[in-house]
Amino acid sequence: MNSSSQEPTEAEHRERMKVVQAEMHAKIAAAREKRDLLIVHTGDGKGKSTAAFGMLARMLGHGRRCTVIQFIKSGDSAVERALRGPLLHWHKVGDGFTWDTQNRASDVARCREGFALACACLQDPAVRFLLLDELNIALTHGYLPLDEVLAAIHARVPGKHVVITGRGAPAGLIEAADLVTEMRAIKHPFATGVKAQAGIEF
Repeated sequence: MNSSSQEPTEAEHRERMKVVQAEMHAKIAAAREKRDLLIVHTGDGKGKSTAAFGMLARMLGHGRRCTVIQFIKSGDSAVERALRGPLLHWHKVGDGFTWDTQNRASDVARCREGFALACACLQDPAVRFLLLDELNIALTHGYLPLDEVLAAIHARVPGKHVVITGRGAPAGLIEAADLVTEMRAIKHPFATGVKAQAGIEF
């Protein structure tokens, strides 16, 4: 270590990076399996759907047919407008925030409608990427039974990744998933009275 600056010399840096490179190449070489993934984005922080939409954009870029089913949410989607094309099918099966609808029977019926669409997509070999946006909310409120949802996902035809978003992912879903990311809220402008803004929240 260079004692005057406490920063590594170029030679020390190269030696350190050679070790890291060897470790990474070994990990890459060991990871040979490719399979369909169940991915969950949850937590109380912002960015769960946004991250999923990034995956959606990648899949479309690879020429894969994709479907988005939005539970709970309603209204126009700027992301749908931006990504619209022959490879993307987008369904909205929500009437808005549960605290606004205040109609459990209607919320359950809309979620059942969305789940029927999801089951059809899970059995359609042409759909390679299925995003079930805010499904965790439906599960948390008991609008859909977790066991039924997991059974449908596990029985899906091969060649399909499934992404589920929403805060409060049930423990059973987390256990079943291959990849789980928790978004943690540290600061949010809404807490200081800043309204949701186009391109940031919607």
